Amino acid sequence: MTIHIDTPLTFREIFNLPVSVDLRTAARAFGMCVSTAYRLVARDAFPCATVRVGGRHRVLTVDLLRALGIQERPVFADEIADGVALTLFD
Repeated sequence: MTIHIDTPLTFREIFNLPVSVDLRTAARAFGMCVSTAYRLVARDAFPCATVRVGGRHRVLTVDLLRALGIQERPVFADEIADGVALTLFD
């Protein structure tokens, strides 16, 4: 039996997620294993809403961020340096 342990997502990874993610990625954002995530989904107790697409569960990133208590996307210093984000001094 192979045990697969996913490391939790970093803040930067969370803020770079696409519009929706699979259940494994959402579980990583909460720091839980995917089997726990599936059990919670089955009990309708996952921390945020999931959408069933075919045989898979998806989570909208906006719902994931909200469940994590994240209201705004922070601006990282290297994004300012790269010109991706505006600074208050512009």
